[in-house]
Amino acid sequence: MNRLFFIGIVLASVFIITAALAPLIAPYDPLAPFEYVDPVTGVERTLKNQWPSSEHWFGTDSLGRDVFSRLVYGARVSLFVGITVVLIAGIVGTIIGAIAGFYGGWLDNFLAGYVFNVFLAFPGLLLAIAIVAFLSGTNPSPEDRMRHLIIAMCITGWVGYARVMRGQVLKVREYDFVQAARALGAGGMRQLFIHILPNAIQPLIVQASLAMAGAVLAEASLSFLGLGLPPPAPTWGTMIDEARGINTLTNATHNLLFPGIALALTVLAFNFIGDGLREYLDPKQRRR
Repeated sequence: MNRLFFIGIVLASVFIITAALAPLIAPYDPLAPFEYVDPVTGVERTLKNQWPSSEHWFGTDSLGRDVFSRLVYGARVSLFVGITVVLIAGIVGTIIGAIAGFYGGWLDNFLAGYVFNVFLAFPGLLLAIAIVAFLSGTNPSPEDRMRHLIIAMCITGWVGYARVMRGQVLKVREYDFVQAARALGAGGMRQLFIHILPNAIQPLIVQASLAMAGAVLAEASLSFLGLGLPPPAPTWGTMIDEARGINTLTNATHNLLFPGIALALTVLAFNFIGDGLREYLDPKQRRR
């Protein structure tokens, strides 16, 4: 297995551990501005757009909040959304694709010929934007916005799993051991869940790893467009959105740089894992 796979494992592990231990790792409250008392005037001031220092490793943002603490808590949102979407969309897509491939006939024609193509006809991000906007209405709570975000990404993401599983089931159901089970009287559900699915699941592992990267990026994109968790919730997309003003870009570049790097490294990590798993699970792609 190549080095990039292990790099991806290390990076993903770092982000997952950081998200899980956010209250212990973050040195400050991600929502509270950092204030100090001016020794000359005695007036309480906010440290806005401060560059990285020993006290604030990644500096402070335009409201005086610690950027590192917000990045740590932002990892929680991105990874929670990504993992939840991958699990739900993967389960739904696997079931629908397996049923379509196993039973075939009019059901397969309807699902693969119409339903799959209808969802694939729409750009995923634009469809997610429309769904979130429709579900959210006016002034949704952060919990509702999180729920709507996950629902939208699941609706747009299950088709990829379904197509992969359908193709695998169409192939595996013709194997000799499945034919033997059918000849011995095994029912359709037993053939599907006992004999076919365990031998068709490998490509879905790769699909899930690559989809995790897509889900993290999609969450950041929707947050950047104002459709993620509402401010002041710390998310990487929101942090990038807040830092895109010309004044911030010229005078406080770190506000844009650090969340952008965190997002890029997370997406790269899961892409490296997916590529490594594909190389390992597909004998034709293994390096000699």
